[in-house]
Amino acid sequence: MKKMTIAIIGVGLIGGSIALSMRRDPAIRVVGYDIRQDSLDKALTLGVIHAGTTDLQTAVREANVIFLAAPVEQIFATLRKLSDLDLQPEVIVTDVGSTKSAIVSQAVKVVPPHVTFIGGHPMAGSHKSGVEAASDRLLENAYYVLTPASDAPEHHVQRLVELLSLTRAKVVQMDPDTHDQVVGAVSHFPHVLASALVNLVAGYDDENAWHARLAAGGFRDITRIASSNPRMWRDVLLQNRDHILKIAKDWASALEDVMDLVEAGDADRIEHFFQTARDFRDGLPERKPGALPPLFDLYIDIPDHPGEIGRITTLLGAKQINITNLQIRETREDIYGALRITFQSQDEMEKGEELLRYFDYNVYRRV
Repeated sequence: MKKMTIAIIGVGLIGGSIALSMRRDPAIRVVGYDIRQDSLDKALTLGVIHAGTTDLQTAVREANVIFLAAPVEQIFATLRKLSDLDLQPEVIVTDVGSTKSAIVSQAVKVVPPHVTFIGGHPMAGSHKSGVEAASDRLLENAYYVLTPASDAPEHHVQRLVELLSLTRAKVVQMDPDTHDQVVGAVSHFPHVLASALVNLVAGYDDENAWHARLAAGGFRDITRIASSNPRMWRDVLLQNRDHILKIAKDWASALEDVMDLVEAGDADRIEHFFQTARDFRDGLPERKPGALPPLFDLYIDIPDHPGEIGRITTLLGAKQINITNLQIRETREDIYGALRITFQSQDEMEKGEELLRYFDYNVYRRV
């Protein structure tokens, strides 16, 4: 690939991970932009970018490709600013927002004629945030959806596809509205459901505190995405409003159908309902990056005496196996084990599992 400059607007988890992927090619120079100098300082120290600036014009002046790696509302604001800036001829501008129709429509209206806008959505994430959590492997094997504007030249789309090969993601193309419908169903609406369920249980807990005490285990797992950034998800839902409302109506109808079966005491059809869901869910790709960040968790049976957790972490640390979280489980319901360990990646989890089994620990995965 010939020498080129990449501008990353917003050096956080996604922007930083894209930057690290771009740096695999020595012919690419990566310039980072952020409103916070401390984020740029971290990115420079960690080797994520070659140069950083808090001045947008400086960041984009020499850029051949610009990644808008900011929250959805900031993407709109940055698109408007770009129209007044000095940009390279035939520059490609792309974004990483999780909604596409509104962003692509806005870009078509405001970007100058010599700018090609190609919507983008890397469908991978992490339970951590910030540039310090960035990884050149974050997008590996994940789907990276491109939604080009209707007038985007095909050779520019192919230029971006070639560039994104550095992320090792699976690049696919679809129109913006199709993207928003699909992602609304598999990512946006699940966040609504998780938060609604948590708020429901929180209301019950006001009257009976046993709800919070017993809401560990599976409840925490299925509602983990309720811990996401509230402002970000406010903006996502508002930008994908039409699809979310349609999905919500379909969900309400489906739930009503199930409750009708319960009211009628129809055991066979209730079982069929669960069986159908189980069959589809079990057929989904396992441990693959998707619209929701995957979990890399192991559950370990450990003797209930002092020093055992310290021994486990020492064993993992001696083999340089990174972990991101530890949790002692106080309930047993459907999970064997008292300790949950969260790893940074699939590879780290598998190494940890092999090591702990070698030392005769009973290790389980949640599937």
